[in-house]
Amino acid sequence: MLSIGAALVEGPEQSFYVELQPFNGNHEEGSDRIHGLSLPALMETGTEPGEAMQQFADWVREVADGRNPVFVAFNAPFDWMFVNDYFHTYLDRNPFGHRALDIKAVYMGMHGVDWEETTYDKVSSHYRLPPALLHHAQADAMQGAELFAAMLAELAERTQLKEK
Repeated sequence: MLSIGAALVEGPEQSFYVELQPFNGNHEEGSDRIHGLSLPALMETGTEPGEAMQQFADWVREVADGRNPVFVAFNAPFDWMFVNDYFHTYLDRNPFGHRALDIKAVYMGMHGVDWEETTYDKVSSHYRLPPALLHHAQADAMQGAELFAAMLAELAERTQLKEK
């Protein structure tokens, strides 16, 4: 993991970002082209992984404000496995516990569509949001938070219509 981005669903502008110092030289060139981060630069300027995870845990605790935080992500199983592994490797605990929610799965359930219909482009276009992720951890987290907020608003509207 080379960077971590997070944002609040209730206010995506309240976000977190850190770039991590790689702990080994393993990487895939295809991934390098997507994320645009420089491994040699991160070796010098990246935050040591244990410190980065502590910063993230501190941010989560602060913004949770006494509530149990929930890890929400677009394709959460993919992101969750890395974040959970790093939290347990470096801090022996994950502040999210087992609370993870997948935006794709929620959309699938809300709209009764097949998995193939839950690509970011298709889901974001339904809510008239930007159709592509930038592949920058903070920007992607902010877009994901905005997308999930739109989904929650749709659910609230549906509930209000049913109550009438």
